[in-house]
Amino acid sequence: MLNKLKIINDPVHGFIKIPHEILYDVIEHPYFQRLRRISQTGLLSLVFPGAKHTRFHHALGAMHLMFTALETLKLKGVSISKEEEKAALLAILLHDVGHGPFSHALENRLMDNWHHEKLSLLLMTKLNEEFSGELTLAIEMFKGQYSRKFFNQLISSQLDVDRLDYLKRDSFYTGVSEGNVNTQRIISMLNVSNDELVVDSKGIYSIENYLTARMFMYWQVYYHKTAALSEHLLVKILGRAKKLVSEGMSLDAPKYLKYFLENQHFEEENELNLKNFTMLDDMDVFQAIKSWTESEDFVLSYLCKAVIYRHFPKTMSSSQYFSEDFIQTKIHKTNQLFGIDNGNELVDQISRSLLPYDTEKQPIFLLDKSGKKIKLEDSENQILSSFINQVNTKYILSFPREVI
Repeated sequence: MLNKLKIINDPVHGFIKIPHEILYDVIEHPYFQRLRRISQTGLLSLVFPGAKHTRFHHALGAMHLMFTALETLKLKGVSISKEEEKAALLAILLHDVGHGPFSHALENRLMDNWHHEKLSLLLMTKLNEEFSGELTLAIEMFKGQYSRKFFNQLISSQLDVDRLDYLKRDSFYTGVSEGNVNTQRIISMLNVSNDELVVDSKGIYSIENYLTARMFMYWQVYYHKTAALSEHLLVKILGRAKKLVSEGMSLDAPKYLKYFLENQHFEEENELNLKNFTMLDDMDVFQAIKSWTESEDFVLSYLCKAVIYRHFPKTMSSSQYFSEDFIQTKIHKTNQLFGIDNGNELVDQISRSLLPYDTEKQPIFLLDKSGKKIKLEDSENQILSSFINQVNTKYILSFPREVI
């Protein structure tokens, strides 16, 4: 009989246990194996060369942290059954199974704004049918419908194991040390009060460090101007390709990508949609982009060459919105230089906003020794929490380098 209780060696967390056989079966399923071919951070490797890790890595890491968190809570007297443990591990393992190629970048271009969480839920439902209902409780937890709220909060909140893993993992693979949060310390401080997730009050500075680490990672890594531009270019390329196909142009593309380029409307119930989606990965998109560098459409060819040859447009960043007159000047120069009339396709204003700590949406609560719950920002011991609850926005203007 096959031993399914494997141990996986992970470069970030060390040895990861698979404590239930159903977890092994799900990991081996084609839906989950596809995540090996989905980048965790899109084209971030064009800025940080080491960022080649995948959604597969991340999902296993998040499962490991969930297991560690549940073991910690059990030691603190929180009653967690084997069924609840198994369901929570399944839910976090599959939380990203609906991600499309290059993760977030192409989410809204292929399937009419089908968010990855919606697709994850659809695929979890399909897997539940295949595994005779073994994922029913996991789906309840994922949707936030299970009575014990802390399970859903461990899956999705401002202090979930998803964020704990991707911060530490992305920090490791990019080499940006600011995101290297102490996951073990944070998890050791987790607790439960009235079936809601809280943090022991002595862990306040670990939590504040985690929130600021996340903020630095966003501005230094995820919202780095070249990283933001590369993600934007992917969206532009797919949007342009889909538009050209809808106008009758024939574009060479792999079978599964071609399906989404040629179709405009996608119903949830359509089996063909899901079948094609679960066969689609980064390789299909990158192959198409390489092919389209030779497209007869100037704009598509220009955008694809920018990605393939890493010949990115020039960028300017500001805390203020770029004026329409300034943008029109760049468009006019682009039209003149290339002899085109749609230079607006090559000049873009991108914005990135971040709210480091949302005090309204699932705030983080501290639990003092008397059992009283206090909002993180209301604690007399907080240092930073009351200063990182404002939205910050950065604007990036991109235009062809040849325009300079």
